[in-house]
Amino acid sequence: MRCLALLFGLLVLQQGHCFEFLVEGDWETEMPLKEQHGRFKRGVLTNEEQEDFEAVQGDDITVESYRVESRITSRFCHTTFKSFVVNSGPNAQSIGFHVQIPKRAFITNFTMNVNGVTFVGSVKEKTVARNLYAQARARGKAAGIVRANSQDMETFKAEVHVPSGNRIEFELHYQEMMYRKLGLYEHTLHLQPGRLVPRFQLDVYIYEPNGIASVEVPNTLGEHFTGLAQVTSNKHKAHVVFKPSLKQQRKCDNCTTSALSGIFTVKYDVIRESAAGELHVSDGHFVHFFAPTNLSPLPKNIVFVIDVSGSMWGVKMKQTVEAMQAILDDLTMDDYFSIIDFNHNVRCWSDELVQGSTIQVAEAKKYIQDIKPNGGTNINEALLRAGQILHKAANQGMLNSRSVSMIILVSDGDPTVGEIKLSAIQKNVKKIMREDFSLFSLGIGFDVDYDFLERIATENRGVAQRIYANKDASEQLRRFYSQVSSPLLRKITVLFPEGSVSDVTQNSFDKYFSGSELVVAGKVLPSDGTSLNSFITASSDRLDLSLQTEADYMRLDAELARQQHAFTGFARQMWAYITVNQLLSERSQAPTASRKRKITQRILNLAVEHQFVTPLTALLVESEEANEKLLADSPKDPRKGCCGGSGTVIPERTPMVESPPPWVQLTTTPTPSPALGPLPERLTIVDNDPHFIIHLPKNNMDVCFNIDSKPGHILNLVSDPGTGVVVNGQLVGSKRVGVEKENVKTYFGTISVFSKLDGIMVTVSTDRIQLTDSKHNHSFSWGATADITQDRVKVSIVKDSQVTVTVDEKIRVMMLLHRVWKKHPTSVDFLGLYIPNSNQYSSKAHGLIGQFGQEPEVRVYNLHQGADPLKKEATMEVKGNKLAVTRGWQKDYRRDKKRGSDIFCWFIHNSGKGFIDGHYTTYIVPRLDSFLQRPL
Repeated sequence: MRCLALLFGLLVLQQGHCFEFLVEGDWETEMPLKEQHGRFKRGVLTNEEQEDFEAVQGDDITVESYRVESRITSRFCHTTFKSFVVNSGPNAQSIGFHVQIPKRAFITNFTMNVNGVTFVGSVKEKTVARNLYAQARARGKAAGIVRANSQDMETFKAEVHVPSGNRIEFELHYQEMMYRKLGLYEHTLHLQPGRLVPRFQLDVYIYEPNGIASVEVPNTLGEHFTGLAQVTSNKHKAHVVFKPSLKQQRKCDNCTTSALSGIFTVKYDVIRESAAGELHVSDGHFVHFFAPTNLSPLPKNIVFVIDVSGSMWGVKMKQTVEAMQAILDDLTMDDYFSIIDFNHNVRCWSDELVQGSTIQVAEAKKYIQDIKPNGGTNINEALLRAGQILHKAANQGMLNSRSVSMIILVSDGDPTVGEIKLSAIQKNVKKIMREDFSLFSLGIGFDVDYDFLERIATENRGVAQRIYANKDASEQLRRFYSQVSSPLLRKITVLFPEGSVSDVTQNSFDKYFSGSELVVAGKVLPSDGTSLNSFITASSDRLDLSLQTEADYMRLDAELARQQHAFTGFARQMWAYITVNQLLSERSQAPTASRKRKITQRILNLAVEHQFVTPLTALLVESEEANEKLLADSPKDPRKGCCGGSGTVIPERTPMVESPPPWVQLTTTPTPSPALGPLPERLTIVDNDPHFIIHLPKNNMDVCFNIDSKPGHILNLVSDPGTGVVVNGQLVGSKRVGVEKENVKTYFGTISVFSKLDGIMVTVSTDRIQLTDSKHNHSFSWGATADITQDRVKVSIVKDSQVTVTVDEKIRVMMLLHRVWKKHPTSVDFLGLYIPNSNQYSSKAHGLIGQFGQEPEVRVYNLHQGADPLKKEATMEVKGNKLAVTRGWQKDYRRDKKRGSDIFCWFIHNSGKGFIDGHYTTYIVPRLDSFLQRPL
């Protein structure tokens, strides 16, 4: 995690107003990494420091107002804290402004107004700001203070010595990206006014262009404030307001102290209609959010590496054991695992991976329960042994090619036995880890070198997280594991058409975990087009995916301009935020000093341009006359790490540019063609209510008939035991409002394609597309263009238009989506079916359509004028039957779904009687995967 250490200096104001500060902390230098690692052995606060960081000092201070406002737009948040304070006592005294901010946030500005003198902040390179600060300090007119840390927050503090009756106004701004964890975004605000406040108000405004799925405000401030937070929301916006009165703030009815001190939390999630995610374009930048659902988890191969050295004795070990009991219970039969515990020695519960069966899990839990901590810490040997176990399993062919292999390290201390040189351990671990293995590091307490754990994790496609050694450490461990326990996708790549974007952030990811989110941002290049396209490739448990989505260049900006509380610059700032954090991570792993200097300069340029206080920049706050200055910078604390920024599980770092998998064939056109290219001009069609149009290529004619069955009936269209393919369609009825029951029209509401040999069924409805096998059910929406491949079955989705299913590249079925006005009194959404005559059925094929794979002999004669002068009549001989037929037309809706194009055909009455084998009722089957059973 990035650690933000705040350092302030201020010149003495005119007219005797003075500012008193405590000086502490070091500036970051370019010292070698090995020297940095030896510093700051502990980071806990002393009792004196804790007392010094009370919210407001003095008994005669009035906090007249305390305002907090957060504007969250597309997961990016700009937060402002404002406080207006008066020294209402008879003597001069220190007035403090203390705000705890999330560790992942970047401060963007701090201003003060003291007795009419206004100080306005600007971010500068640290060397520039430091020189200005040093000049002031040399004149004896400046000093500084240092911050304090809590679990997920850090404290910003400024104090001013104010004469009696004088007022001061503080205002702090910071920005952060909302990270999705376990299916929710969590926004936290630490409220600490320190006094009863006559005018207290908190507002959180949320705007999500694709819609808000849920908003909740759990009561994290205690029972005293139950029910005081109010939430109003609609599809795209939400407003949370918390405005306790003086009476509601009091600890008791007659108390003069405030009960208001703690973390206010807002949790929310967004609507995800598209499997390809959300692509937002605004202010010349884009942000792509990708968080697919309805996918089956990938199998896992995990080696748990647990520190059992003497320092783990007591509460740490007890809570680690409690967490491991729950974690082991989460394993499934598809997972494989082992356990290594280490002190000065390394022990393996099993020298090879074992299946996550009930028996094996029970034995592992008993082993964990019996661990007794003692001795030193041999991290190097433990991690090498874990890598060897995974290598052995891979060499023996035990690992599923689509599984996820990981090592989870839990430790509370630095290496003291064996190899203790951190750079050597880092090199050894990287050497043994394969490209498909990931390392996750959990550091318990403050003694562990967290920066080191973060570097070895990030370098090996994982992340690190600090676990605070307190009463809920067990829950912290379980919560972290929950974030990595359900990997859904591997090898995810997000690409864009050549020449459409630049400065793209990390766009290749090793894994995607359920409940999280992948985010890619960049700049949009000038174009003559009206929209930006993105293409995603990934692989699931058995699926290979290729997804596409697009965004209009102007639509979102026009919408944001109409929103009163939206953060209109979110895309630009989010791109910079992500880029700076990724560069900070790269910088910590830079192999050479030259490379580190280049990265440093890029960070400085971005931080100054976007006004971020980072470990390499400082906030210079100046009065309007520029003769009084305050300095805030962010020196690095090596024991805390500098770069993660998120405080949560984030995707593994992989190269910024990565070639897509070999099975991917990307296109830069707005709409990729369906599988196997476009459908032929003439083919068999079933559309509308439903009209069958059977194309007979040898006879060069089309024959039409209608099927008037009942809603809910499933009609067999193709039944081919030879190829193992069956195509069925289920009927849905029109709305019956004001319509007689016998006149209700029927349409295909669902069409299924089942490949028995593959055990895969694709079910297409007007709502979703589902791909089901014996173990999993994957669901996709109509909201994105996508290509999905599983074994011999390919599914191609064209957004809100059509789905093509191809089996073994021999049988192809296309379904066309017809949407109607939702409030239409009678019509409903339905599907049209389009099947080429080139499909390679076996000689056993049958069904309403499949039977014509063997084209019958047809003769039409006795052409004459019918009752309708526009429609001629004739006699048709087919299958030994003479049928009276009418020359008419039906519609092909592929090119124009509203009006269609005419196809002239010979129409057969009575539901195709005499043209199809038997009666149409013999084609009714019980299930969507049913083959025809009765002889026809």
